[in-house]
Amino acid sequence: MLFAWHLPVPPYVHHHDDRLEIGLWLQGDDLPHQVMLRCEPDNEEWLLVMQTQKQGDYTRYQADLTLLAGESVRRYCFKLLWENRQQWFGPQGFSIIPPAQMAQFALEIPTLSPAWVADQVFYQIFPDRFSSSGLEHTVKDGSYFHYAVQRDVIRKAWDEPLTDENASSTFYGGDLDGIVERLPYLKALGITALYLNPIFTAPSNHKYDTEDYYQVDPYLGGNAALIRLREKTHELGIRLILDGVFNHTGDTHPWFDRYQQQTEGAYYDPASPHRTRFTFTADGRVLDWKGNTTLPKLDFSSQSVVDSVYQADDSVLRHWLREPYHIDGWRLDVVHMLGEGGSARGNLHHLEGMYRAVKSENPQAYVFGEHFGDARRWLQAGVEDAAMNYMGFALPVRAFLTNVDVAYQPIQLSAAQCAEWMDSYRAGLSHTQQLAMFNQLDSHDTARFITLLADNPQRMPMALVWLFTWIGVPCLYYGDEIGLDGENDPFCRKTFPWDESRWNSDLLALTQRMATLRHRSTALRRGGCHIVHARDEMLVFIRQYENETVLIALQRNGRGRCILPNSPFIPAGRWRCIEGYGKLVRENGYIELMMSAESAGVWRWFRE
Repeated sequence: MLFAWHLPVPPYVHHHDDRLEIGLWLQGDDLPHQVMLRCEPDNEEWLLVMQTQKQGDYTRYQADLTLLAGESVRRYCFKLLWENRQQWFGPQGFSIIPPAQMAQFALEIPTLSPAWVADQVFYQIFPDRFSSSGLEHTVKDGSYFHYAVQRDVIRKAWDEPLTDENASSTFYGGDLDGIVERLPYLKALGITALYLNPIFTAPSNHKYDTEDYYQVDPYLGGNAALIRLREKTHELGIRLILDGVFNHTGDTHPWFDRYQQQTEGAYYDPASPHRTRFTFTADGRVLDWKGNTTLPKLDFSSQSVVDSVYQADDSVLRHWLREPYHIDGWRLDVVHMLGEGGSARGNLHHLEGMYRAVKSENPQAYVFGEHFGDARRWLQAGVEDAAMNYMGFALPVRAFLTNVDVAYQPIQLSAAQCAEWMDSYRAGLSHTQQLAMFNQLDSHDTARFITLLADNPQRMPMALVWLFTWIGVPCLYYGDEIGLDGENDPFCRKTFPWDESRWNSDLLALTQRMATLRHRSTALRRGGCHIVHARDEMLVFIRQYENETVLIALQRNGRGRCILPNSPFIPAGRWRCIEGYGKLVRENGYIELMMSAESAGVWRWFRE
């Protein structure tokens, strides 16, 4: 039997100026005669013989990978040789077949990914529903006519129940000044970064139907309110990400102007200077987003669109990165769908242009895309720092704990199947990208996680522990921390109940503890990730960085027990429980974990 240990972090990898020192730990009664580090600095295979060193019960193999040549993404794996056979070792373990190029260990050196992102705890806010300042600018009943639904907008009282009637035109008066007032609450919660759903002028409450990319909606407080929010977040050390909707506009945007509020709109005038910004069929029909006629799709074959969105000096993406707003990055809506001719043609080309435009303004800006499906094509192309991690986190966690899939259809997933899903997906990402992936349990586009749990609300603490300890950046959707419920859109967009008697205080306290734990742990923010046990109802993984290892155990149903032999991933010595439930017993050469049903536990090992 042969065992191997490696993660793309210290103590297995050390960065020295112009080289990476890469180590592989092996143990067993059939060690290979030779181990080679396979890399491809310029897309061509190099095999480097690794030097051997005995370290206690393990044999360490080490080789240096030069950083003086090659692409910034350093992909590598290990080739093990015996007299008459060979094996390969990569992120998914041993294999007779060499790992595919995009399924190897990978580090980005140098990287365009912002260094600050991995250290954050994000909080997503739907502005109309989080907090209202009550200032005069907030929307009133009948403030304006909403052409898309052919009626005046509706203003409801904050605690008035939400219905699906007139969903997009019903407002509760949340605004940016309301967010400013609640920043002390967010700071106490442990939040260090905000992601806001769209705030630019638009007729709906969700504002994915942009009418003016250069003006914050006046009913949210206008540009001045964003400056106030930005100044206060800077003061508190809180980052700010805005939502960029560039696949489509709203049909009231002056470029399109379906309702002839302006004079040069493309909808009625074939000679309009804005006509090329959209794609019209021969019979005059405009191509839109997924059949939503109020959301005409922008045509990136138009130089006007390219200039407006990212290329010109005064483009939208550049504008908000500059003073006095100086936002910290962009979330890009349905980013995989934008392109030319009413389709996604040329998508990667334009996303590269958008990415480079953002980085030219601020190399440390964070750019992540919305992808409900597999985002690896875009991540591997280097056109975004990260993605909303539905496929690699939210969906497998949902399937394992709530037994429904992305379409809310039933699914049965064992711990082993869940582990395979999560491991196989992230094997295609560099460690740098994994650290920056945007992890959420739910969002404005999904049912609330606690609602999906239905008769198993006691699993919500398990989900929160998982969110804060899995590799990537945790993001709470407003109200997750107090047990706010809600079915899919629009009911996942309820107002935040500021009456504390309605809060789940246990969830709130757990969220605060987990945020603190993450802020204090380098392993949870920067460490490698490895699933060490996944069987039946129990899943156990570790996060490790240099001298710190954090072990996380999740037990779904029934009682669980597992034996984990001491290894570089499970060091011998004292383990301290730092959160949750469960029993960890140290024995000679192994640890034993015992978990009760629907529980999570977190233990920490640290070498002084």
